[in-house]
Amino acid sequence: MNFAAPEEARDFLAANPDIDMIELFILDANGVPRGKLLHREELLAVYESGRPLPSTILGLTLNGDDVENSGLVWDVGDIDCRAYPLAGSLVRLPWRQIPTAAVQVSMHPQEGMPASIADPRHLLIKVIDRLKADGYYPVMACELEFYLLDARRDCNGRPQPALDADGGRPRTTQVYGLRELEQIEPFLADLYAACKLQGIPARTAISEYAPGQVEITLEHGDALAAMDQAVRYKRLVKAVAHQHGMQATFMAKPFDHLAGTGMHMHVSVADAAGNNLFADQDPAGTPLLRQAVGGMLASLLDSLLLFCPNANSYRRFQANSYAPLAPTWGVDNRTVSLRVPGGPANSRHIEHRICGADANPYLAAAAILAAVHRGLAEQLDPGDPVQGNGYAQAKELLPTDWLTSLTTLERSNWAREALGDEFLGVYLAVKRAEYRQFMAEVGEQDWRWYLTQA
Repeated sequence: MNFAAPEEARDFLAANPDIDMIELFILDANGVPRGKLLHREELLAVYESGRPLPSTILGLTLNGDDVENSGLVWDVGDIDCRAYPLAGSLVRLPWRQIPTAAVQVSMHPQEGMPASIADPRHLLIKVIDRLKADGYYPVMACELEFYLLDARRDCNGRPQPALDADGGRPRTTQVYGLRELEQIEPFLADLYAACKLQGIPARTAISEYAPGQVEITLEHGDALAAMDQAVRYKRLVKAVAHQHGMQATFMAKPFDHLAGTGMHMHVSVADAAGNNLFADQDPAGTPLLRQAVGGMLASLLDSLLLFCPNANSYRRFQANSYAPLAPTWGVDNRTVSLRVPGGPANSRHIEHRICGADANPYLAAAAILAAVHRGLAEQLDPGDPVQGNGYAQAKELLPTDWLTSLTTLERSNWAREALGDEFLGVYLAVKRAEYRQFMAEVGEQDWRWYLTQA
């Protein structure tokens, strides 16, 4: 576990004498950052002896409710569990009125029990370590889409696209449009500046298929570091948007008539010297690449809940929408779930296109890499790549409902072996509780459909 040394805190405080407050956060299984706001003089102690956090902090629903059968509430008396800072995560938050920094923490494997079994970052580390034990060093990157919305709702209380720089509200957009990016230049300038300050390698920005929808790519690198960056990047996007009077959302399908938002995960494996083991002049890559694809296809249904964790996630799956619909793969083909992009031989990798932007990067990466490991260990054959329209050729469709994915993960022997009974016990308890809460809520759609017809 790459916990930070106290010298990191001392050096930071010396270099930033104006910092008054420290935002301490840990990421739960839903990808929600939770934590505390500390004073400057409390920071060093966190580095020296950790910070106690209640066991329930990693067993909450998306809405922050305790899940009694998670094993992290009454069974253990909501015990304090010690979390420690991650190296390199202490950074300034330049948009805050009070000079403030943030530090990400993770549960200590022993001192953080029992909450440490539910720490999503721990799960990813375990999966990576198993790959490395077999000589495979995973390399990953994220492409994250999001919507920029007006902080104000429309007259019906619904979200609406943010105003553009001319004061109008965009109703249409041009995919890859440069004017659309120019209209949000002040936001992009502050976002890129904040990313640079925090060491997050944000690269290409793209205007996507809907008003206010943007994608920014993050640079590839060590899998754990890449997911740390993705987690912090999502927080930056939301914070900078708020600073500009907007709301940024990574919700998978915020509008029924507009494009959904995805998180494309790029993955390859290297040897100990850093050589890409998928690199080949063949556009389909090496036999190892195809085996990795085979593992990802074989494990896809069992791990779909980790890629699409919420009820809304499944509204994204629509034909001819560039969202995947089937367990398929192809070479330089955007109509499949697993795409091998073109490019130079040394850049050969797999683009996993299934995750919604609402997925927790740690958990999505853990499931992907566990599936890659399965494919390499069992030398699985993915079959022939899809040529042409993957939507039209789909023989088996992905589930399009939350409950099916939840039940499939519960029953998966592979997932229990790859991800562990302890983690899944907590995670599934949380998702079951959310499912019950969601289905119990009566709302606008119920009234529209059934109020007068039933």
